[in-house]
Amino acid sequence: MLSPAELERYARHIVMREIGGAGQQKLKNARVLVIGAGGLGAPVLQYLAAAGVGTLGIVDDDTVSLSNLQRQVIHDTYQLGEPKVASAAEAIARLNPNVKVEPRPTRIAGHNAISLVTNYDIVVDGSDNFDTRYLVSDACFFAHKPLVTAAVGQFDGSITTLRPFETGADGMPNPTYRCLFPKKTARGPAADLRGGRHSRCADRHHRGHAGHGGHQGTDGYGRGPGRPADDVRRAQLPHGNHPLQVFPEEPLERREPEDLGGNAGRGLKARAFSSPAVIAFPGQQISS
Repeated sequence: MLSPAELERYARHIVMREIGGAGQQKLKNARVLVIGAGGLGAPVLQYLAAAGVGTLGIVDDDTVSLSNLQRQVIHDTYQLGEPKVASAAEAIARLNPNVKVEPRPTRIAGHNAISLVTNYDIVVDGSDNFDTRYLVSDACFFAHKPLVTAAVGQFDGSITTLRPFETGADGMPNPTYRCLFPKKTARGPAADLRGGRHSRCADRHHRGHAGHGGHQGTDGYGRGPGRPADDVRRAQLPHGNHPLQVFPEEPLERREPEDLGGNAGRGLKARAFSSPAVIAFPGQQISS
């Protein structure tokens, strides 16, 4: 139940017909995982905390640096050198002490992706590289978790909610991230606007507006229909793209990811080990 203080805090939400007391209670019960506490993740975390989402998980292994502060607005000058998950948790506590924060100072990778996303209702991807975006999308696909993902350039961007484990009104399965972006494209650091829209997508999901399962709000980026795999673990994804294979932990040696170039959608495999994930093309030997 909402306390008297929470009723006052969220009064402008509660008087809205689309939210009301029941919708606010859903937000309080919600668990959202945010990947990255940087340019995209920072405003997402602020808006979700202010809106009253009950539990926020934060995954980031980086520390706050001076060059972050012009866009990563959840951090400040006094937190330089501090882990971003700790800095973000402190800021959220100041903004809304009713929100529980679960800081995870690690990099999401092949060995932990499934276990991280499984514990949350919805995942918001604020990462800044395609390897992580593909991995997060695949993990959410396997775990049947809605994914809100966005990216920005200097003056443009894209955002979408993905539910590839469901079918659309036409009976066709919704697309995955790989369907929408089978090849890497250049992105930039300007993130505030998309971060705000990230949070609204997650907020709408928890109030019962599930979204579109793959239709994009976009400014100049590709899109397309698709079909998810028939067999969740191994099958081919839409448009001939294969998911990263997510394995339980194995005693493999660490290897830095190779430059995937334009082959990002062709059957990449992520083997378990400490982050970042080992990446290999089909038939390629994984070696140190």
